Amino acid sequence: MCDPSPYADNLSDGNQFSASGFCRRCNCIHALPSGAAHAHCLELMHLFERHETIDLQPEGDPDPQLSTDYLFGPARGKMFGVLECRDKHDTPVILRAFSGQYNSIWRVSGWAPPLFDMTEFSAVNDSEEKAIKALGRKLDTLTPHSQEWLELRQKRRTMSRGLMQKLHGIYRLTNFHGQTTTLFSAYIEKGGVPTGTGDCCAPKLLHQAATMQLTPISIAEFFWGKSNRSESRHHGRFYPSCREKCQPILGHLLCGATRSGNVCK
Repeated sequence: MCDPSPYADNLSDGNQFSASGFCRRCNCIHALPSGAAHAHCLELMHLFERHETIDLQPEGDPDPQLSTDYLFGPARGKMFGVLECRDKHDTPVILRAFSGQYNSIWRVSGWAPPLFDMTEFSAVNDSEEKAIKALGRKLDTLTPHSQEWLELRQKRRTMSRGLMQKLHGIYRLTNFHGQTTTLFSAYIEKGGVPTGTGDCCAPKLLHQAATMQLTPISIAEFFWGKSNRSESRHHGRFYPSCREKCQPILGHLLCGATRSGNVCK
């Protein structure tokens, strides 16, 4: 049996804000503390180490696509998050999420879904992604920096940006007032919406809690697996929601969460 205590040293003060963002509606910063969600993260680490899978019910035949070996290979590690909630009867509810896709899978039983409809995503993404990949393969056959190579590279970049804009347009973010908006409306920073915005743990968790009419109490996120290429994330360590992609939309997502754990500071 694994002992998750080696990771406990990485915990911050449970009263520290783990997720926060400025809300234009309220003209203030909404935030959630890490609180008891840290302990639930340690339990999740324990499951990962003992069963080597993200399957939350690993007693049956293991799905190789859900193996945690994936996190220690070329794909590298991933952020995981836990949101502690209460339902309308004040019963505890624990939600869990992983960032982005897991081994090319968007939806895994027991984990928060993405912020878009999968059918709509496939309709927008599949054909254009194939075309972009085809351009990439053709680029590999050309002489680098030749005129044809430069023109084709620019065409691929333009297509990629256009596809990302279309994909961002299908994201829907619901807050605790029951207000649903687009990624473009929720994102408060100037400039374009960065790639990957809305795919992190906190947005997935808060949107799911809001649509389930739960009240969020605390949230915590940790990194599991091989360090990312920039070495800014390390195995077993806890991190607050990211500044570039999460904080600009968390103000909207946290709006309306009036439990004592959520403050306007």
